Order: sequence, then structure tokens, then C-alpha cells
Amino acid sequence: MAHQRAYRAAVDGKRRGNSASREVYALLVIRRLLIAAAVLFSASLSSSASHAQHAPFAGMAGTWAGGGTVTLDDGSKERIRCRASYAVAGPNMDLTLTCASDSYKFNLQASVVDQGGAVSGNWTESSRNIGGSLEGRGGGGNFDVVASAAGFNANISLRTAGNRQSIAMRADSQFRAANISLSR
Repeated sequence: MAHQRAYRAAVDGKRRGNSASREVYALLVIRRLLIAAAVLFSASLSSSASHAQHAPFAGMAGTWAGGGTVTLDDGSKERIRCRASYAVAGPNMDLTLTCASDSYKFNLQASVVDQGGAVSGNWTESSRNIGGSLEGRGGGGNFDVVASAAGFNANISLRTAGNRQSIAMRADSQFRAANISLSR
């Protein structure tokens, strides 16, 4: 009879000392759930960070400054000072690049969108009142695009590495080339 009572108590969870072991078991379950939640949370953060690093305009947002040279159509070169500002929102980016020397200035603005590595958009250069389209390829802060307008074409190569950026422009108009190094 005592044996049957012990059996029933064990089945019903009413055995002596069992309430303490249930509490320990519950704490173990809670601990495992918390660890699993922490692991999932960490994995989602690293996945988001990894995705952000591979975004088309990764590492470009913000304000940059530096200088370089511009080669004019007569072959002369001038040193220029430049500021760039990038506003990035996912696959979209707005850019403003202003460069000036003692006798030369340009103010380039562009809005571009990335679609799987293909970059396209529009640009304007306000000091000469011209504008056109941008087409090219790139990602991860590195791009090769062609800026086109009536009577104007320029190849633009932009490379971003950490807090450094280089911009090389080759054109068939008033200025032949510009080489710019920026940092933030």
C-alpha cells in the first residue's frame, strides 16, 4: 500500500522534495530560454550589421572634406578644395560636391538609386546651369558612372575605404579632369 501511494505521488508530482526539484527545473528552463533569446537577438544584430556593410552606399553617409587638382581645357592645373555631403537612405543617395580654387568653382548635386548594382539618377551643376543623367555600376561605396548631358560626358570613379574617399573625373568639356581626395 505504501508502495502504491509513493507511485501515485510520483505520478502526480507530489513526492517529497519534489517541489524543490520542480523549481530547479523551472529555473533551468527559464535560463535556457533566456540564452536562446540572447543568441537569436545577437544573430539578428550581426545579420543586420552584415547587411548594412554590403549596402550599396555603405560607409558614405555624412560630410567629407579635402582637396585635389582640376585640369582645365587648356591643360593648366589648379589646386581645389572640396566638401562633399552624402544623405543615404537604403538604396537611395543624395550627394552634394562643392569644389573651388582661386579661379574655378563647381557645385555638383545628384540623386541616385541602386538597383542590384546598377546605379542611375540625375545630376545638376548649378554654377554652369547644366544637368543630366547618371548611369553606372558599383556598390559598397565604390562606383563607376557616366554623367551625361547635351554636349557633355564625364566618367566618374568614386572609391570609399573607411574614412577616406577618392573621386576621379574625366570629361570632354571646360575641365578635362579632377582628382579629389576626401576624408572625414
